[in-house]
Amino acid sequence: MHLPQMGYDRAITVFSPDGRLFQVEYAREAVKRGATAIGIKTKEGVVLIADRRVASKLLEADTIEKIYKIDEHICVATSGLVADARILVDRARIEAQINRLTYDEPISVKELARKICDYKQQYTQFGGVRPFGVSLLIAGVDEKPKLYETDPSGALLEYKATAIGAGRNVVME
Repeated sequence: MHLPQMGYDRAITVFSPDGRLFQVEYAREAVKRGATAIGIKTKEGVVLIADRRVASKLLEADTIEKIYKIDEHICVATSGLVADARILVDRARIEAQINRLTYDEPISVKELARKICDYKQQYTQFGGVRPFGVSLLIAGVDEKPKLYETDPSGALLEYKATAIGAGRNVVME
C-alpha cells in the first residue's frame, strides 16, 4: 500500500483526487489482516467457520470469540478489529430485540444485515468518527438460508459461500 497524498487520509469525508476514501481503505486493510472466517450456505442452513488461533501461550483460548449468536435464527462471524466487532454485534442484538418487541416476530436476516450496513455507512460520512475496521458474515434462516457479508464501507453482498480475513484468497480458490 502506498502512502496517500497529504491530507486526504486525515479527513473521513474528503475524497482524494482519484475518488478514494482512504479511511475506508484502511478499515478494509484491518479486515484483510484479521482472522479468517468462512460462510457456506446449504439447502438446510448456513455453516459459519472461524479461525480462533491463539497468538500467545499466555492468552486464554476460551476468551477468543469470532462467532456470535444474535437471535434464535441468526449468527455472525467477524474478521478485523475485535472492539469494532463487539460494537456491531451489540448493535445487531439490539436491532433484533427491537424488532421482536415492536412487531412480535423475529427480524429477517436481510433486514438485520441492511440495518448493520446502514449503521456502518454512517461512519464513513461524518468527522470525528472512523469506519469500522471489521467485516461481518451474517448468517441465518428465514424461509430459506441466507448469507450476507458487510464491508467497512457499508456495502452489503449476498453469497452462496464466501470468506473474510487474512485467508480469504486461499479459501476462495
